[in-house]
Amino acid sequence: MRILAAMSGGVDSAVAAARAVEAGHEVVGVHLALSRMPGTLRTGSRGCCTIEDAMDARRVANLLDIPFYVWDFSERFKADVVDDFVAEYEAGRTPNPCMRCNEKIKFAALLDKAIALGFDAVATGHYATLVDGPAGRELHRASAWAKDQSYVLGVLTEEQLAHCYFPLGDTPSKELIRAEAEERGIQVAAKPDSHDICFIPEGDTREWLSEHLDREPGEIVDESGDVIGTHDGARGYTVGQRRGLQLGRPAVDGNPRYVLSIRPVSNQVVVGPKERLAISRIAGGRYSWAGEPGIDPGVAFSCDVQIRAHADPVPAVARLVEIDEAERTELHRADASHEIVVDIDLALAEPLLGVAPGQTAVLYRGTRVLGQFTIDRALASAEPGTELHVEEMSVAAPTMSV
Repeated sequence: MRILAAMSGGVDSAVAAARAVEAGHEVVGVHLALSRMPGTLRTGSRGCCTIEDAMDARRVANLLDIPFYVWDFSERFKADVVDDFVAEYEAGRTPNPCMRCNEKIKFAALLDKAIALGFDAVATGHYATLVDGPAGRELHRASAWAKDQSYVLGVLTEEQLAHCYFPLGDTPSKELIRAEAEERGIQVAAKPDSHDICFIPEGDTREWLSEHLDREPGEIVDESGDVIGTHDGARGYTVGQRRGLQLGRPAVDGNPRYVLSIRPVSNQVVVGPKERLAISRIAGGRYSWAGEPGIDPGVAFSCDVQIRAHADPVPAVARLVEIDEAERTELHRADASHEIVVDIDLALAEPLLGVAPGQTAVLYRGTRVLGQFTIDRALASAEPGTELHVEEMSVAAPTMSV
């Protein structure tokens, strides 16, 4: 195949490109310039997309003797990822910029350009597995669950998966990747991984948001509405937050309080005890399927749900339900006719903790990614009287082992 290898300058993408070359593919390397004012150097594991990263990627391409280019996607990245991040926080939501980057940049803008230029697939250093199932391409977890990145790839559609190439999915550990890189003579073998949001290299999201959103002082209230403190900007808080609240008086029982919700209209932050963070139902839209999941609207099906990149999957029951015009208006989703509702199976798992609107929920059946949606609402329990009858989905065995 003709492979376009996305090379970040890190060890994972370097080894992915090397494996693609070794497999006999025609490989071209590309580094994405995502910052309009890239820094010169990284600071340990902080930040990415710096000039140093571009130089590291070029050195690897030279070692592999493959063509190498730098493509400027900074304007698209700002509009689709950075501006979306700011807008979501302004609306009192907690977004995942890595999901948006994969959805809009790496596997939309980059993939579209690659296909237009005649490439068959885009290779990345993500830890995930692609399987040719009976109904088409499927996305599965990596063999090493500790490094599995299928969650952040949950936004990919079947059409996009058909043009993806993940050479690292069957590697048992990151240590083996580093050892392989060193054996191949790749200079970034010991380079630290990036852990922070790439456009907030200092790691202080609240401070960064204060520079991009107007600070409007407001009230911190308990669930009864009593004012127990003040804040200098509700948009810098997130559900589940405990530190930095600076409340005026302690709770009656002496236990710590957590952010339960953000009210952007009234500019209030609502706090309460940890047990009030327990969630057993989530619902939301902006959903997509990673291949045909065989789901009929209104029919409940069993699955696992994961709400963070490094969270454990939780047994659940999900449904695709129709929403009426009034609900579409309330949820600001005029063009949506359905949403996904997920109830945690409380017979098998504890409720979720600290679920915030704006987070991404990824649905799994075993190791396979079914799809994802953006959480709009999180409820402490299912509505009284709700009866869910589970119909098992028929998912045929793939032609390759995972």
